[in-house]
Amino acid sequence: MNKENFILSYIDRLKNLLDKVDTESISKIIDLLEETQQKGGVIYVIGNGGSSATASHMANDLNVGLKRRGIRKFNVVSLADNSPVITAISNDIGYENIFYMQLEDVVNSKDLIIAISCSGNSPNITKAVKYAKEKDVKIVGCTGFDGGELKQLSDVVFHVNAPKGEYGLVEDMHMILDHIIYSYYISLGNDE
Repeated sequence: MNKENFILSYIDRLKNLLDKVDTESISKIIDLLEETQQKGGVIYVIGNGGSSATASHMANDLNVGLKRRGIRKFNVVSLADNSPVITAISNDIGYENIFYMQLEDVVNSKDLIIAISCSGNSPNITKAVKYAKEKDVKIVGCTGFDGGELKQLSDVVFHVNAPKGEYGLVEDMHMILDHIIYSYYISLGNDE
């Protein structure tokens, strides 16, 4: 396949996924964000690799991005951002504990977890989510492919039904989710 054909094919596949977005799930995520803020809870975002970057971007947009514009004051924390903590936990007790250990004895029923995982089967994601569910924390799962275990564990799922291995498309859609939510709040701020 030549470059031009590949580029057009990628764009077409992304357009097809956009056409199938479950807008109801996005609305439910917005509702959970607002409920969490009203209860005085913390929104924790977790992810690995590219999903880690999305977690950081989401924390930036929904926390400081909205706060500095005087639109919303969500308390959003990306647990993927502290490399000393992550490397210490993974070195001392295993990578599967990097999010769980940061949540242990901290997370409570007022909080919300946004877990981002293309496969939905990352052990560090599922362990943290299972622990949070024991504490009656609501879970938003951002998944791809078949959704894996995270899709089953989540209260609200933003699922990208892309073919297995299409990480770029799934990660693109998760980033678009962030920007839809962020832009929704920006539009509310502009209406005031």
